[in-house]
Parts: sequence; C-alpha cells; structure tokens
Amino acid sequence: MAIEKLIIWFRNDLRLHDNEMLFRALQKSAHLIPVFCFDPRQFAITALGFPKTDSFRAKFLMESVADLKQNLQKLGSDLVIKVGEPEIIIPQIQQLVGAKAVYASKEVTAEETTIEQKLETQLFKVGCKLNLYWQSTLYHIDDLPFPIKNLPDIYTEFRKEVERGVKIRTIFPTPTKLEAHSLESCKMPTINELGLKEIENDQRSVLVFEGGETAGKARIKDYFWKKDLLKTYKETRNGLIGADYSSKLSAWLALGCLSPRHILEQIQKYEHERIKNDSTYWLIFELIWRDYFRFVAKKYGDSIFKEGGIKNQSIFTSNDAKLFRKWQEGKTGVPFVDANMIELQKTGFMSNRGRQNVASYLVKDLKVNWRWGASWFESQLIDYDVCSNWCNWNYVAGVGNDPRENRYFNVPSQAQRYDPKGEYVKIWLKTNPILALI
Repeated sequence: MAIEKLIIWFRNDLRLHDNEMLFRALQKSAHLIPVFCFDPRQFAITALGFPKTDSFRAKFLMESVADLKQNLQKLGSDLVIKVGEPEIIIPQIQQLVGAKAVYASKEVTAEETTIEQKLETQLFKVGCKLNLYWQSTLYHIDDLPFPIKNLPDIYTEFRKEVERGVKIRTIFPTPTKLEAHSLESCKMPTINELGLKEIENDQRSVLVFEGGETAGKARIKDYFWKKDLLKTYKETRNGLIGADYSSKLSAWLALGCLSPRHILEQIQKYEHERIKNDSTYWLIFELIWRDYFRFVAKKYGDSIFKEGGIKNQSIFTSNDAKLFRKWQEGKTGVPFVDANMIELQKTGFMSNRGRQNVASYLVKDLKVNWRWGASWFESQLIDYDVCSNWCNWNYVAGVGNDPRENRYFNVPSQAQRYDPKGEYVKIWLKTNPILALI
C-alpha cells in the first residue's frame, strides 16, 4: 500500500520543537514534503518608498530558513525552498507529488489569511485539503473562556481571566526521524536576488542576531542558564545598552523559531531549579501580552491597520513626508529620539523603551501618520511581528487598547530617567552626552 504524501508548509513557525502541524502530519504519514516560500510581495517596495521587508529582517529570515533546512536534513528529510507566491507554488508541488493534504499554521491578519483562502480554493479543485493549526500563542484560541468577539478590550482583564481559568496545552514532541523525499530542495535566494542590499553587522549592535531554532535555543541557554539573568529581568528590562538588559527572544518568537510554550517551560524549570520571583513572572506576563495582541488582531481584523485603529477614533495626524523622513533618518534634532532611530537603521533593533518614545514622538509631537511609523518598523525590525507591531502602534497612537486616554511620553524626561549620563546617545550620535538631557 502506497504511503500518503503530505506537504508541510512552513510559515512563521520555523522550528521542529512544539510544532503541532508536524506532529499531526507524522501521525497520518511518514512521507512529508516540507516547503518554504519566499514570497516576493514581502520584499516589494511600499507606497512610502522603502521595502516591506528590508535587509536586516530578510537576513534573519534567511538564516532561520537555512537552520530549519539543516535541522530537517539531520532527521533524514530536507526543506524545499521556492521563490514565489505560496498559493501558486504549493499547488504546483501538490500536482507533482500527488499530496493528499497540506498542513500549515493558522494566521490571523489579512495578507496571510487571503493567501490561505486562495490556496484552499486551488487545492479544493484537485481534492486536496488544507489543514491549519493554531500554534503561535501560549494559550490556544479554542481554550479561551470567551468567544473572540467578547475578548476584553483591556489587557489586565484578559490576563486575569486566562491565568485564573485556562490551562496551557502540553508541548508537542520534537520528531527524531523523518523519511527522505525525492524533490529537489533548491538553493536559498541571495539578499540581492530578493531585491535588497547586502549589510554588515554594526559593532555597536546590542547583539548579533542569528536566525533559527538552534540560535534561539542557544540564547535561552545563555540568558537563563549560563548568565543567570532571568532573576533580574524586571529590573533591567528598560535598559538601552548591551545584550543582556532584556531577553531579546522576540526575534526568534516572531518567526516561530521558538515556541512561546517552550520559553514558558524553560522559565518554569528556572523557577524550580534557581529562583521564582517578580522577574521570572514578568517574562511570562509579556508572553501573555504577545498572546493578547494576536487575539486583538483576530477580533478586530483590518481595523488594526486603519487610521482610526480598533477604536475607530479620529486623531489629528498629517502626511508630512519631510518630517517623517527626519524621524526615519534620526535627524529630528532630539538626541534621544535620533539615537534610537539610528540604532534601528544600523542594526534592525531597538529597545522597548526606545520604541515607545520614538513612536510617541512621531504621533504626539510631530503629529505624523502613525501608520507610516508602523510600516517603517515593519520594514526594519528583525523581531517584527504583525500583530504585536500594529497593535502596539494602535496603543501608542491612542486608537488601541490603552485604557489611559492621551498617553504621552515626555522624551527629555524619559532620556533623563533612562539615559541620565547620555551614554546611550553618545554611542549612536557620537556627541556630547549632555545633549541627551535637552
């Protein structure tokens, strides 16, 4: 009897551990064809004149795909890498191999769900099923104590509800062996082939971010276990300089190189073997925030991308390209803002404290369209996550889930508090530290 062939379509789930679609597919068949598509639309130039995904984010993605390929090869399989639109590429592969089903992760935002729908339509014509699995959050969407339409609009209410009454599901086991397939794996596109420019690591970067499950697990090992830094996370998380003021796990979470449940498991192990305190809880607290924004995106759909946000509330902003460009390039004349924007431009990363300040400054001080800022972050950030990014910008702009009206970050005051000696500003502006206080 012939073994059923199944296509495993990797998206933002570039890992072998805690991967439900992989686990379910293996229960059905030993003959899996893992596929990843570099979608050209993700690297196209936006209406604002910059790539939707620029070089730092693309490089991290390419490293993550390469690591997944290597890890699959170690198990006896391989990753089929293609450049093209998934809704076209995957049906072509399906026709070639005669697969009975395609397994993939379920996404929530418009571009991703539109692709799912188009793919499902194409596959249906040839009797092939698309099976989608929810595997991007700590709490499974099916386990929430309310339908998505009744999701609380305040994070604290959501957190208390799920912490009180929802059990986090058990991690899925990592496969130990996979069968080989006959498809040519194809070679990885280069940065130039994706239409982007080669980049070099800036020596001032807080961390050399290397994409992939292997590097993500190594970061947990280094931050939690080798350096023993989780115990002070809450006290240091608002830092600006160096690798270790925060976990920096967001980059690996964004592409699913790390499962949030795997991180939770490591936190709980740390609490058992080292110490359990406010800091260990705080990282869990922030993982729940990440969950929340994904559920908000599911509840409100395209509203998170609209000017009025999820509140459908009008705010005064302008499409002043000149002011926006000054902000982008770190030329506003406000040292703390400029230093953060230059760090982003040179490294693809910025601290959480920096992000809040530069976002507030763009919207509340310059009064420039917040969606332009969200799009720039999408292009530049190594750890870009569609739900977290756009919901956070909704929040800062005052059209999202912030229960406090007119939240405003006083940048000079913030600089005085978080960079009192101007050390951070000096790193990125090479200027007199006293300017940080002006």
